[in-house]
Amino acid sequence: VQLVESGGGLVQPGGSLRLSCAASGFPFSRYGMRWYRQTSGKEREWVATITSSGGITTCADSVKGRFTISRDNAKNTVYLQMNSLKPEDTAVYYCQTTISYTGDYWGQGTQVTVSS
Repeated sequence: VQLVESGGGLVQPGGSLRLSCAASGFPFSRYGMRWYRQTSGKEREWVATITSSGGITTCADSVKGRFTISRDNAKNTVYLQMNSLKPEDTAVYYCQTTISYTGDYWGQGTQVTVSS
């Protein structure tokens, strides 16, 4: 199982970024996917979840109305569209999945910095 995030960077407050997570090594279309984020010194925080088909999405109250999770099962990729970014969104963002009988898998993370 491999999860590789990309798309992070430096953006000004109010700006947008789209994160991608390319998955391999498992039947991607059969598993839900999640995004988490972590700031230095704090616990990892759940951001958003999408079901295997993409039909149901949920997100944390702190990002509701600004972030959207989506997936393309043909490309084995999950996305996180982040709009109206705030300085408090600064964090390392990780994608994650749980594989039956195997456990949790995480990507290496991608840094998002929101600053003027």
